[in-house]
Amino acid sequence: MQYAFRMSESKAFISGCKGLTLTQEERDFFAGERPWGFILFGRNIGEEEQICDLVASLRDSIGKPRAPVLIDQEGGRVQRIRPPLVQQYPNGAAIGEIYRRDREIGLRAAWLMGRLHAFDLMRFGITVDCLPVLDVPVPGSHDVIGNRAYGHDPATVTAIGRAMSEGLKAGGMLPVMKHMPGHGRTFVDSHHNLPVVSAGLDELKSSDFLPFAAMNDEAMAMSAHMVFTAIDPDNPATTSAKVVREIIRGHIGFDGLLMSDDVSMNALAGDMTARAGAIIAAGLDLVLHCHGIMEEMKAVADVVPVLSGERLRRARAAEAAFREPDGAVEAALRAEFNAMFALA
Repeated sequence: MQYAFRMSESKAFISGCKGLTLTQEERDFFAGERPWGFILFGRNIGEEEQICDLVASLRDSIGKPRAPVLIDQEGGRVQRIRPPLVQQYPNGAAIGEIYRRDREIGLRAAWLMGRLHAFDLMRFGITVDCLPVLDVPVPGSHDVIGNRAYGHDPATVTAIGRAMSEGLKAGGMLPVMKHMPGHGRTFVDSHHNLPVVSAGLDELKSSDFLPFAAMNDEAMAMSAHMVFTAIDPDNPATTSAKVVREIIRGHIGFDGLLMSDDVSMNALAGDMTARAGAIIAAGLDLVLHCHGIMEEMKAVADVVPVLSGERLRRARAAEAAFREPDGAVEAALRAEFNAMFALA
């Protein structure tokens, strides 16, 4: 069944689903609540035809044949689609190591990896990759970022992040910068606990915020579940109107579509209704719910508004940012990329 919903009737959330196929309950829920987009995780990945069918079913449920479908496909330990469906890609630190030895080759490797992700993901109908990782780790920080990072200085992170982003866009995909305004100073895993950053504002502006400011013209970004005591000692960035207004929209200058990190992560306090409400109240555009748990999905959908005003403007701008792939030859680019790591 096709649904004739307008873009203006999409609601301000992105949803996951539970398994390899949609249940009737999920179809009915999506049809009624109309999320702006969807996200896939490892539990949703079986074989090629199944992924394509699932992506098509998600879009069909809301009557949007081009609805954004997201995934975390970085490489290394954060790669939802793995061999034999696609090759195993190196982590961000491995790209950074090539960059440190030869800047131009490193940038080429980063662009190639983004472009190859696009070849892989577009084959399944997936159109948004939650990449690049623009976090700048500090010594002793938790491994939740760790070797996902491209380097330990903002210039390296920015250069590689930009190249990765351009590779994705050349392949027709949209990147999502993460985790704004910076997740590199965490000493706990935000999936389980709330990180608190005590660095001063000047220090943050001279390091953590720099890659995001340099790439503030990108269409999409994901927030960090972290407290920055120099800005708002009481609320993590994801639920802090002050961080969103003064740092993300103000100092960093990002005017794109801002989505939360997963609302299910235990860095956030309260039940799902309270969390989703706080994210919207803080001024983020979209709540991201990943786990596919129906009761939680209903709680989020009950709280988030229909996209309108600035949220709708940013959502439309993100959808308008998609472009046609560049026509590159996959086999040649894949051989070039793999040769770089064979040498490494």
